[in-house]
Amino acid sequence: MARAVAAALEGRRTLLCEAGTGTGKTLAYLVPALLSGRRVIVSTATRNLQEQLYARDLPLVRRALGVPARTSLLKGRQNYLCAHRLALADPGQGPWGRAALTDLERVRRWARATTTGDLAEVGGLAEDSPLWREVTSTADTCLGQDCPEIASCHVARARQATYGADVIVVNHHLLLSDMALREEGPAEVLPAADAVIVDEAHSLPDLASQFFGTGVGSRQLMELARDARRAGTQEAPDLRALAGAADGVEGAVQRTRLGLRAESGRLAWDALAEGAVEALAVALGRLREALALGAERGVELAQCQRRGERLAERLGALATDDHGRLVRWVEVFTRAFTLHATPLDVGERFAARLAARPAAWVFTSATLAVGRGFGHFARRLGLAEHDSGLWESPFDFRSQALCYAPTGLPDPNTPGYTAAVVAAAAPVLEASRGRAFLLFTSHRALQEAAARLAGTPGLRLLVQGEAPRSELLGRFREGEGCVLLGTSSFWEGVDVRGEALSCVIIDRLPFAVPDDPVAEARSAWVAAAGGNPFLEVQLPHAILALKQGVGRLIRDERDRGVVVLCDPRLLQRSYGRTVLASLPPFPLTRRLEDVRAFFGAAT
Repeated sequence: MARAVAAALEGRRTLLCEAGTGTGKTLAYLVPALLSGRRVIVSTATRNLQEQLYARDLPLVRRALGVPARTSLLKGRQNYLCAHRLALADPGQGPWGRAALTDLERVRRWARATTTGDLAEVGGLAEDSPLWREVTSTADTCLGQDCPEIASCHVARARQATYGADVIVVNHHLLLSDMALREEGPAEVLPAADAVIVDEAHSLPDLASQFFGTGVGSRQLMELARDARRAGTQEAPDLRALAGAADGVEGAVQRTRLGLRAESGRLAWDALAEGAVEALAVALGRLREALALGAERGVELAQCQRRGERLAERLGALATDDHGRLVRWVEVFTRAFTLHATPLDVGERFAARLAARPAAWVFTSATLAVGRGFGHFARRLGLAEHDSGLWESPFDFRSQALCYAPTGLPDPNTPGYTAAVVAAAAPVLEASRGRAFLLFTSHRALQEAAARLAGTPGLRLLVQGEAPRSELLGRFREGEGCVLLGTSSFWEGVDVRGEALSCVIIDRLPFAVPDDPVAEARSAWVAAAGGNPFLEVQLPHAILALKQGVGRLIRDERDRGVVVLCDPRLLQRSYGRTVLASLPPFPLTRRLEDVRAFFGAAT
């Protein structure tokens, strides 16, 4: 793989490569990157992977090679303290609880000493703390050159450091933000580079759809209303219309959320009450008019006016006829919502951005191919010309693992299916003594399974949603007899090695839910073009997601365990052969006795 990456860097080629768990793919791209003498951007999927790459892997390779390469870590601006917003943080106006107030005092003490402004330095700051939004900026809320703290801006310093670096470690959000920004004009987030290496590239097509689309969130509107009211109090206290206009935006947002009766999920556009978007636009228009009256009286009011204009443009884009190129949909949270317009196909635009930025491009992941082909991934990103390579995991799956497909399970779409899955899983969990992940494709199935397994002797249940993800994983690693029940966020990016995780049970093939508005629209678009939606959209998506879930089990050469695939369609439908061919070469059994024997041998 390292030789293939080196050739791609040398020839400024595009390379797609799948490297199974344990291959050493990080070393396989870092070694040629550091030896190339070129400026290389490495993009990863998450902040944790960024930090691991920058703090552990890069220094290791640099020392081993004796290469004096300069490296830089750049995160999204919402990871860096904004000194100006910290000064404005007011517990009287924010969504503060006792924990957030304690966090605020810790951040204030830390802010006096930090040189990077990276909030990851503040140990114990929960990822879901409301404080993050209060003391960081976004592209919309940043004052830019008008900021009184511009001389000490941590985001500006971090970006400036990238221009002197040979290897720059970013994440996919930053990489795509840079691409989207370059579409709009000469602005940029990242410096020019000779090569871009995208790790965990399987997540890039869906993220690209998000970044090349349009979205307006209720939190953006509510925060604008709050900030406008605060700015008016400080910079134009006589501008009485401002508070009323801010109240109007908040009221329109609240009425829109009440009209969306679902607790959470992805809904079709027609789930919105009639006239809801127009009501938001009218309320926002009144706020913009009030802001225009005071925009010249202070930098905060001027910035709020610019934010209002941008949000109005996005609302207008959401209401515009897209001639079938976009799908409009609504994402609903417990107290919030986001309106989306997502491109059905980003391949042409993504390929245009690559053409406008001549460089070598390497896309790699442990789950990039369907079967042994890369056509699905390449089509989604418009990669017409590319090299490819597939390097399988060096682990001995035939002796380290077993795949069990229980008999007697009903079709997943019939009532009682989750009860049948729990019944099939129970003897496996007894044999494995817990030490298992139960992965589900829906929260509803997860909750039903948790209720049915509650009180099972010898098992300690950890259920997604009952505690932060990191806390659940910590308990799982340290506890005995633990069974962790999770949905999508536990299917990938989770690394538990050793006996703590000895069994992964998957309730069904992870096809997109039938009423998911994006998947439904994309399937209809493929069908209208004469394609086969199942083979071109639904099945590849399910295979790649399944590979991620199965990949949680065997993480190093000493791991042993059983994968349980409950979905009977795997062996009943013709496409099951394609699914199985995409998975590691586990021995397959339908006998519970083989599972018990495996765990007996393991102990």
